Amino acid sequence: MDLCHVPATREKGWYLALMAPNIKGPNYAWLDPSRLYCHPQGLQDCVADLLQPFQGDPIDMVAGIDAMGFILGAAAAAVLQKGFLAIRKAGHLCVQTLAQPYTDYSGREKVMEVRTDAISPGLRILLVDQWVETGGTMRAAIELVERLGGVVAGVAAICIEDSAGGRWIRGRYKCSHCVPPRLQPRFDHHQFGWD
Repeated sequence: MDLCHVPATREKGWYLALMAPNIKGPNYAWLDPSRLYCHPQGLQDCVADLLQPFQGDPIDMVAGIDAMGFILGAAAAAVLQKGFLAIRKAGHLCVQTLAQPYTDYSGREKVMEVRTDAISPGLRILLVDQWVETGGTMRAAIELVERLGGVVAGVAAICIEDSAGGRWIRGRYKCSHCVPPRLQPRFDHHQFGWD
């Protein structure tokens, strides 16, 4: 799809066709959504779809997960007129932090951290990431927020896969994603194509 083309009818998820499949092998995610962010209307519609379920909900801050969650998270914070908190991979913050180990979608053990002075007890935080595949990364972010006394107001991602981790998150938190129900099985099985 052309980066300037906007379809006459824009159903939820129309912008998913802007994403590109992995052509570099197993060390990369199966799909690259970053092209979606280059499309002005696609990005706006994606963020609007992510935020729609939270209309009227009390949200005090948006937190994005390192690194691609920063793009959608900052865009969501701007639309909501709220602050943005970056949840980082360990070793990038030069202030006091709280750390949480986790296993990412590729099975690698990692650690993420958040500054301790940004979340006060009762602060309602919308957590945003690009994708929830196994749920390990998002679950670590949830644990950081809750350990600091914050409240997870919701979880938003382009896709929340129907994995054990995705189901755990959906069963406990209000969630939003952009994949229409008819396409969800394809995303769960990492099959590219929307026809």
